Amino acid sequence: MAVPVVRYQRLKVLNKKDSPLMYYLKQAPGSYQTCTIKSIASKIEVHGALTREDVIHSINSFIRLLQEELVMGNKVKVDGLGIFHITPTCKGVEKEEDCTVRNIKRVNLRFMVDNELRLVNETIATTRGAANNVSFYIKGEKTTAEGGGVEDPTA
Repeated sequence: MAVPVVRYQRLKVLNKKDSPLMYYLKQAPGSYQTCTIKSIASKIEVHGALTREDVIHSINSFIRLLQEELVMGNKVKVDGLGIFHITPTCKGVEKEEDCTVRNIKRVNLRFMVDNELRLVNETIATTRGAANNVSFYIKGEKTTAEGGGVEDPTA
């Protein structure tokens, strides 16, 4: 299965009006679905020995414990997925004594993907057909030899 992408044009540097216009690719709108815990649990139920309710309970427990660990400032490594951690965002001040925890305006949740999960563009991958390769095609176009990708199945 290939992922449809579309071209779009925007400024190279977004906040500079005199920046040149460049073309980029993004996933075609409406070409994806949002998976929920329930939908994933149903798929796991088909392939495993757990019931859908057991899977939902386990995932919800994991999320609750993940939040508890992050609130304590710990990093959480999920093998095969990645590492979750937090980073504070605050404005800089000139004097050391003015730098307090009250300057923290937001706490960000960060995620570093595990190398095992890292995805690769199939057209530039060194190993064809690997489990982590993603195939793309430009929606509405036939693929050219120099453009790479697969042919649009809807064209």
